[in-house]
Amino acid sequence: MATGDIKWFQQGLLDLGNKIHNLSSDVLQLGIVTSAVAPSMATAAPHWGGTGTTNFATNQVGVGGGYTGPITLAGVTWSNVAGVPTLRATDPVIPQNAAGFANGAYGIIFNSTDANKRALGFIELSAAGTLSIVSGSFTIDFQGAGTDVLRVTPS
Repeated sequence: MATGDIKWFQQGLLDLGNKIHNLSSDVLQLGIVTSAVAPSMATAAPHWGGTGTTNFATNQVGVGGGYTGPITLAGVTWSNVAGVPTLRATDPVIPQNAAGFANGAYGIIFNSTDANKRALGFIELSAAGTLSIVSGSFTIDFQGAGTDVLRVTPS
C-alpha cells in the first residue's frame, strides 16, 4: 500500500450491501490514528468507538493543537458520474499547529450516523507513523487531483 491509497474494509463493503450505510445521507467522518494498529482490508468488524472487534478510536492521535478529533467530511455526494457510482468529498485540511500531533499514520473513514460507528475504509498517511502538523498544515488529497473517495465501476 502506498501513501495516499484509499482501501475499503471488506466488512465495510459488505455493510453497504446490507443497507447499513447510506452514502447519500449518513454523516461520514475521518479520524487520524497512530501506527499502533495498522488497518487492513480484512480487519475484523472495524469501528470508531462503537461496538465491533477493532476499535480504531483507541489509537487516535492527540486532539487539540489543530486537530480536534474526527473530521466531518464536507461536500459528500453519492451519485452516478458518467455511468460509475461515485462517492465524493471535499479534501480535508488539518491546519498547522506547533502543539499538534506528530505521529499520524492512517485516516479511518467511518459512518458517524450509524450507532455502532462502523468503519468503511482507510487511507495511508504515513505507515511509519510520522505525519506531523507541527510545522505545516496537511491536506488529505482524495484520489489525486479529484475528490473521488470511492468509485464502483460496473463490469
